[in-house]
Amino acid sequence: MVCLRCGYCCRNYTVMVVDKTKKGIALNNIIEVDEHNTGIRCPHLKGDIAGQYACAIHKKSWYKETPCYAFGQIEPISGTLCRMGKYVMENEKGVEK
Repeated sequence: MVCLRCGYCCRNYTVMVVDKTKKGIALNNIIEVDEHNTGIRCPHLKGDIAGQYACAIHKKSWYKETPCYAFGQIEPISGTLCRMGKYVMENEKGVEK
């Protein structure tokens, strides 16, 4: 899946993320974030404009071990554009709370 950087998943789903990046993946270093319901935003999400979000940990050696890396949609081809991202980008109000 090709992420369109709309921010929807990071801002509207409950996700488990690494807390302290220097510690990497460790049981005592995973926190739950859910900006939509609790106001706690993923500390790694940078930006505020749909289509221009970025993740500060994508280049970490352990990123491929995270739930974020494993997230996808049901498509047999890895290069398929994210359907949620496409919808959000076409309907910008979908990003708003």
